[in-house]
Amino acid sequence: MTIIELFQTLLRFKSITPNDDGAFDFIDEYLGKEWSCINIDREDTKNRFYYKKFNDNPQHLCFAGHIDVVPTGEGWELDPFEAKVIDGVITARGSQDMKSGVAAFLYACKHSQNFDGMLSILLTSDEEGEGTYGTIKALEHLKTIDMIPHYGIVAEPTCEEVFGDAIKVGRRGSINGYITIKGKQGHAAYPEKCINPVHNFASVLPQIAGVNLDNGDEYFAPSKLVITDIRGGMQVTNVTPNELKIMFNVRNSTNTTKETVEAFIQEKLNGLEYDFRTTQGSYPFVTNKTSKVVKAMENSIKEVLNITTKHSTHGGTSDARYFGAFGIEAIEFGVINDTIHSVGERTSVKEVEGLTAVFEDLIAKF
Repeated sequence: MTIIELFQTLLRFKSITPNDDGAFDFIDEYLGKEWSCINIDREDTKNRFYYKKFNDNPQHLCFAGHIDVVPTGEGWELDPFEAKVIDGVITARGSQDMKSGVAAFLYACKHSQNFDGMLSILLTSDEEGEGTYGTIKALEHLKTIDMIPHYGIVAEPTCEEVFGDAIKVGRRGSINGYITIKGKQGHAAYPEKCINPVHNFASVLPQIAGVNLDNGDEYFAPSKLVITDIRGGMQVTNVTPNELKIMFNVRNSTNTTKETVEAFIQEKLNGLEYDFRTTQGSYPFVTNKTSKVVKAMENSIKEVLNITTKHSTHGGTSDARYFGAFGIEAIEFGVINDTIHSVGERTSVKEVEGLTAVFEDLIAKF
């Protein structure tokens, strides 16, 4: 089975979160008896950890990803699960996010003849959903059995314009804020009898909207406070609102924490009557540019693709954040990211073959 045949086979599984649609049964058979497997299923989520020891070196490199995809949506010109090759391009749900990466590391790992230590593969069926019982639960289990990897490569799509132009060495966290400014509802004709929360908050808004909470660093852009929703009132012109609700999000670097965001907001709201809370959906991490896995990926991209790649922390979140939380030196590298989750998601044969070659080179020389 060629890498493209493997890729097409994976794409034909209708593995919409958290259903694997039989993909893991196929992967079990594909890797064969040379690879050991630990099932770490939790609730409705399937997690698989495959591993192979090549020698007694304790060095452990793990490739990770997800087999699940988002729903297809309407308007596809081609069957989103047929995965035909047309003019060197495969249009299918999950082609970029992220069955291209999964196919590439499955093929590279299966065909590896030598590795100085242990190779492993961690896959989940719930990354596109809540992820509550996915990669995080698998890593928790691996910790209990002393099998946490030293290095991780998550094969999410990372490249921007040219395949090979970017690897992710970290991810920003995500902090959500919820503010309620208290007031006293009344007739707009008698403002002296009301407490208008909109008026009271008006001077605060420019002090927080779009503000950078830190200066950034060599890995991260500044952590910006982004207002995402403001609402109050009854959608009439003659009643002042009883309260004003504001929501915001901060994609935070390692230089800004939930606590510093809370302190900043509370300082700005001083003197107002309000309720305020925050939640944190993910935490930032960064892998140092001198890490062995960073250097190895840079070298393999240069060797195979003749491209000097850049380091990035741009974008949303991925399961790589869980690797960072467990102290695993993790990076991400995959195909171009320009059609993920969209109608007509697609990637090229050339990219998938190139990604596989990069992973093969990295494994051989790690």
